Amino acid sequence: MKLQNYTHLKLHNFIKNKSLLFVLGLSFLLVSCATVEKHNEQITKLHSIEDLQDDIDDVYKQLQKNHPHLYQFTSKEVLDFKFDSLKKSITKPMDSRTFYKQLAAVTKYIGQGHMSVSPPSLKFNKKERKALLKTKFEINNLDFEYVNNKLLIVNARGKDSLLTHAEVLEVDGEKTENLINKYTKIIASDGYNTTFHKRVAGFRFMNYYVKDKGRFDSINLKLKTSDSTFVKMYRRVLKKDTTAAAIKKDSLRKDSINTVNKEIAKLTKAERKAKRKKSKAKRKHNWNYGYDYIRKEYTRNLNFIGKDSTVALLKIRGFSRGSYEEFYDESFKKIDSLKSKALIIDLRNNFGGRLNEITYLYSYLTDQDFTLIDRSEINRRFPILKSSMANTTPTGIKILLGLFSPVVATIDILKTSKDDGKLYYKFKSSKEQEPKPLNFKGKIYVLINGNSFSASSILSTKLQGSHRATFVGEETGGAYNGTVAGFYKTYEMPNTKVRARIGLAHIGAQYKSTPDGYGVKPDIEITPTYEDRINGVDPELEWVLEDLNQKSE
Repeated sequence: MKLQNYTHLKLHNFIKNKSLLFVLGLSFLLVSCATVEKHNEQITKLHSIEDLQDDIDDVYKQLQKNHPHLYQFTSKEVLDFKFDSLKKSITKPMDSRTFYKQLAAVTKYIGQGHMSVSPPSLKFNKKERKALLKTKFEINNLDFEYVNNKLLIVNARGKDSLLTHAEVLEVDGEKTENLINKYTKIIASDGYNTTFHKRVAGFRFMNYYVKDKGRFDSINLKLKTSDSTFVKMYRRVLKKDTTAAAIKKDSLRKDSINTVNKEIAKLTKAERKAKRKKSKAKRKHNWNYGYDYIRKEYTRNLNFIGKDSTVALLKIRGFSRGSYEEFYDESFKKIDSLKSKALIIDLRNNFGGRLNEITYLYSYLTDQDFTLIDRSEINRRFPILKSSMANTTPTGIKILLGLFSPVVATIDILKTSKDDGKLYYKFKSSKEQEPKPLNFKGKIYVLINGNSFSASSILSTKLQGSHRATFVGEETGGAYNGTVAGFYKTYEMPNTKVRARIGLAHIGAQYKSTPDGYGVKPDIEITPTYEDRINGVDPELEWVLEDLNQKSE
């Protein structure tokens, strides 16, 4: 009898606990759904004039509190006037996306390309997110460029490969030239630079289009090729093709994999070990070269071109992906062994990245001790801690950071100093560095354009200021004298949920140019044309090779 009662009690508690878990799970789901619905309602509704003006005041206060060079390119009086004028211009309610566009047209006058505002996006519940993960958008197979007032498809992957060099005339009935002109009015570059505007508007065209229009599941492009003009629709489709042909193809692929697995099973222990070693080496190579699995290309490439393949061409698409030390070590070892007399560094469309990486690269481009940047001016004593505790940081991460806050705060204190009433943060790149033993001593050319930004501009400043390289192309989008970046605070406005990304550290170059507010200007100015792209001509690279040929004669 006691055993029976005990059993009943255990069963009762089990059911009770299960019920509790069910209730908690259901409550979490309902709260989550309610949060999603509340967020979506808030960002799509019309906000009152008072709420919109409050958000303007809030974001301006955040900028004044955190941005170290807020009035570098536009005086306080003028910027105050612009923010005040924006408040006065709001005479009727508007939604978050419309507000974002008006705010961005004002914040661009701060003149810092790293400072940006973004509209809020719709949120999805768990079921919707799961469904979205199974889809892909066909438009993502296309890369764009704006040349001679024409938006071109400069690269097309997959089934669209034949559309490379097609001109995009319209997007859902709107002329692309009108769209580009609209986007350039809200794009901030560093200082007074203009080469960045249409370059980045073309390169990141779909990003700006989504910010402008919001989320969509299909889009129509009116395209023009050499022999026809037509409209092509791009849709959000399932990643896994479920047509009969695809199922058959997948079945054949699985049969092939099974065959390979059977063959592997027949391998000896030594052969399997060699195969694993080869696979590991491939993964390491991809990591060092910064392989982009979506675009199927390497971030860092070294090739040898020109007469007898003696000219080293270092193409760097960014300074962020993967590791980098081994790539540069291997590259300059190879350059040294082949006795290359000239090195071309291609920084076109390189939007920047890590200071440590460009410092490491520069140590191979000089034979003298050097310092890459000045101490970085900041506004807050604890920049990393403060930026991590922004109102956009998830609660769980805030709790975790709270536990480690003594460590983070200590790092901030050790790296922060005060001088002449100003706070400075010391990055590793502001310390004196030694050149690498295999540093390159030959002729250096650097290819740049309006999309050469941030870290690529800082590297370019160092190379030009030290008279170490000849620059070919367009003025860089990043400023010669430095930029405000390093780390950021992302602030979400309480009413509209529009977000502002605010740079917290002024990364000052060691060399300075006057007047302030312009990029690194080329020694040889060359701007590619529509005809160059259609004919597959690279005018900047061709000029360098021709210059080298003339010098060798």
